[in-house]
This record gives sequence, structure tokens and C-alpha cells, in this order.
Amino acid sequence: MTAPYSHLITGAADALKERKDEVNRLNVFPVPDGDTGTNMSLTMDVVVSEVSKLGSDASVTDLCHAITHASLMGARGNSGVILSQILRGLCEGIDGAETFDSEVVAAAFERAVVVAFQAVRKPVEGTILTVLRDTAQAARGFADAGETLEATLTGCAAAAFDSVRRTPELLAVLKENGVVDAGGFGLAILIEGFVAAALGQRVAIADVSSAVAPMHVIPVDDWDDSEYLYCTEFLLYGDTIDPSTIHEYVASVGGSELVVGSDGEFKVHVHTNDPGDVLAYMTKIGEVAEVHINNMRRQTEARDRIIAGEAEETQPARPAAPSKPIGFVAVAAGEGLARILESLGVDVVVSGGQTMNPSTADIAEAVAQVPAEKVVILPNNKNIVMAANAAASVAEKPVVVVPTTSVPQAFSAMLAYDGGDDLSAAAEAMSAAADAVRSGEVTTAVKDAKGKVGNIKCGQIIGISEHEIEVVGDDVPDVAQRLADLLLSNGAETLTLLAGEDLSDEGLKELAAQIGAAHPQIDIETHRGDQPVYPVLMAAE
Repeated sequence: MTAPYSHLITGAADALKERKDEVNRLNVFPVPDGDTGTNMSLTMDVVVSEVSKLGSDASVTDLCHAITHASLMGARGNSGVILSQILRGLCEGIDGAETFDSEVVAAAFERAVVVAFQAVRKPVEGTILTVLRDTAQAARGFADAGETLEATLTGCAAAAFDSVRRTPELLAVLKENGVVDAGGFGLAILIEGFVAAALGQRVAIADVSSAVAPMHVIPVDDWDDSEYLYCTEFLLYGDTIDPSTIHEYVASVGGSELVVGSDGEFKVHVHTNDPGDVLAYMTKIGEVAEVHINNMRRQTEARDRIIAGEAEETQPARPAAPSKPIGFVAVAAGEGLARILESLGVDVVVSGGQTMNPSTADIAEAVAQVPAEKVVILPNNKNIVMAANAAASVAEKPVVVVPTTSVPQAFSAMLAYDGGDDLSAAAEAMSAAADAVRSGEVTTAVKDAKGKVGNIKCGQIIGISEHEIEVVGDDVPDVAQRLADLLLSNGAETLTLLAGEDLSDEGLKELAAQIGAAHPQIDIETHRGDQPVYPVLMAAE
């Protein structure tokens, strides 16, 4: 059984998915920021997935919360972020209503206008925001006139498409290129799909291509080297974060900035030349996840090639090209570590580590799965480097191994990648970043032994740095403290602590406080790695 009204969300999402390529063809303004139709559709996919998890006993409030949270967390690109705020506003307008009537529809659209316009620092007429506002005004007119719910819904869908047709008159670049606004068109399709599902019929809407004749797409030279290079978006978590601080920072380092969310969960989108600096700043004030960095110059070139190919009908069809120039494979054990690596841009995480070394075949299969022309492998363990090199030697695409020996080294290596397509340059920069990290591991001795620190008994807690047992003790906090002292002895500025599956959140918090008291000048970051065997992994930089 599914939650009430969930079929309306699915209907809207399906309608957009069917026409997303049509929306993508309109994506000529203001700068290439991913394909609008694809980004809006991917955002809706996350919403549908979250809503599908609700049971038949879910309330409208439960449904609205699922839509609001999922759209924020799953928002892709500028258009997806704005769509998430439209959905948030609609849900805020609907939540708490005892009946679903024309007045509720009007109030929901009006609330969506307020929320969406607040999210955009510099609203532009002739875009998705205009279509939303025009639809809200139409809904209010129908409600005030006492129209039925069916008439109001049908009228809203028609009003949305009418507004889309007018966008070229409001935005010169659209008129010059014979197209309507892509985001506005996508929103109209979503509204039409919602209405069709609600009424159990297809709403007859004229093709918006009649707005400007003839309908065609011309590459717009809306990019030059003075523009920002990277479209950067990510999730930011932190209960004490002031949204205005984030707004001010991203506005100072880039353009097309969007910061949306509340209650310690934010979606950040910005065009910038220094995504590494942005992420470094954000990791100091909170936790970052789901990082996406796209090189917009290369997106422009790819788009132009596609359009040119479409114009030359005599050219034979070509197989789809890899989605990006360089992809990444990393090895890690622990769901938390895998999530962090994926948020930093790793395409495939191979499960493995110190006690579970993946084979050459495992790594080679992962390389084959990566949708990229070239691949970087991050083995993250000295015992896996040889298998990684062997996998690189049999790969059917160019592959290099950045010989990371710990997962924290891989974090820094991924942050050092600048989005370029030069494999050698990428590997060199990533290797240099990894080499700057001093890693440590806390685990339990599995047998009696002798080492640099003297006699070690089975069952004792040991602290390892650079593959050498440096500390021995009887409890995790003590060994972790002394290991941190060692790692921080050479002028490091930050320490990252990754909690294993055997260390509780409270234990991680206490350990961070303990180390912080001994090193007040050090910035300490904590994350759940949920790795087995090692209750604590740490890295100093």
C-alpha cells in the first residue's frame, strides 16, 4: 500500500521524465549548468523514491515532510534547487488543510511563490519563477470566483503553459534563439502531470513550440573565460550554522549562488573558480556531503557538439560518450567511508580494506563500470596497491593508480582534483595532496608481538601511524589521544576522526573533546566511517 496522494507525485514525475529531452533542448540560458530537464527529473526521482517508502497510514503531513526533505536532499543543479523550494512552498501551503479545494490550491501556489523567490538572490523575469507566479495568480482568481477544484486545477495547468509561451517576451536571449524558458516549461509539465493524475485524464495543452516560430535551438555564446568555471553543489549539515553567513560567503566567491534549507540541513549551489576553497570553508563550519562539481566550459563544448551533430542528419549515429573525462574507483570498508567518498566524487567504491583485500578482478570490474574516458584508482591500503596496478594494466581505458594507503588520504586526493581531463596532471595533484596527510589507526592486537614500542600482548589496543605501531595501551581513548599527539606534533592544523562501527556517537564526541582540550589550536572534524576492526581512524593535515 502507498501513501495517500502519492500517485499524484508519481504522475507529475513521469510526465516530466517523458519530456525531459524536450526540456533539455531549450537549455540555452544563462550558462550551461547541467541540462534543466535532466536535473529537474533527477530531483523528482528522489522525491518519488522517498514518498514510495511511506505506508498507507501516512498522513498528509508525513507526505509533505517526505517531499520537502527529499527534494532538498536530492536537488540537482540550479533548476533542481529552485524546484525543491517550489515543492517546499506548495507543501507548506497544503499541510494542515482539512480538505483539498480551490482555496487550498491557491494558498499553496501563493506560498510557493514566497518561498521560491526568497531562495533566489536576483530573480529574473521570463524564468521558472515567472511561470510559478503567473500560475499562482491564476489559481487565486479561480478560487475567488468560486470555481470547482477540477476547473481550478485545469486552469492552473493552462495558465502555466500560457506563461511559458510569454517567456521569450520577457527574456531577450530566449527570443533571440527562438525558444521558451526550459525551467518554466519543466514546471508546466509537472503541473500538467499532477493535474492529469488528479483528474484521471490527460489535460489537453497546445505545444509551447508555437510560441515562437520556427522552433529551433541555436548554440548561444553565453560562456567566455571570464565567467566562473565550475558549477559546485553540495549538502551542508550543522545545527549552529547561520544561513546568512553561507549566503554572504558564496556570494563573495562566485555567482548563481543558492543556499536553501533549514534546521541544520542546507543545499548549496554556486558557480565558482575555486570549488576546493568553497568546500574547505564549508567543512570548517559543518559537514559536507553529496558533492557535485561540473566543469561548465566542457559542458558547453559537449552541448555544442551534440547540437552540431543533430544539425548534420547525414552523420551516422555514434554511441553515447562517457559522461565525464575522468572517473574514480576507491577501496573502503564501512558504509560511512563509502558515503563520504561518493560525496567527494568517487564513482565506484569497492568494498575492502586491511582484512579484506579485493582482487585484481574486483577492481578491474569496478573500473569498467565507471562512465568516464579515463579512471583514477585509489587503493587506500598498501596491501591493495599491487592489485590496483594489475587492474590498471588490463583495463581497456587509460587508468592510473594514485597509491593512497589510507582512506583519509583519498579524501584529500579527491578534493585536490580540479575537474580537468589531463590524467597525468590529475594524478600528480592528487598524489601530492595525499602525501600531505598523516594517517593513524586504532585497533586491537590479535596476537602477542614485539615492535618499536616493546612487547605487545594479544588484546591490547594499538595505535598505528605510517604502518608502524607507535602506541600501546589498554583502552581506545587513551591510545587514540596519544596517537593524535604524535600526528599533531609536526605543525598540523586539522585533525579528522572517523568512528568505526564499534565506537558510539557519544564515544566519538567525548574523544574529540578530549583531544581538543589537549590541542585547542587544532580544528577537529568528526564523521562516522562505520569501518570494521578499527574503532578510530584519524588524519592530520
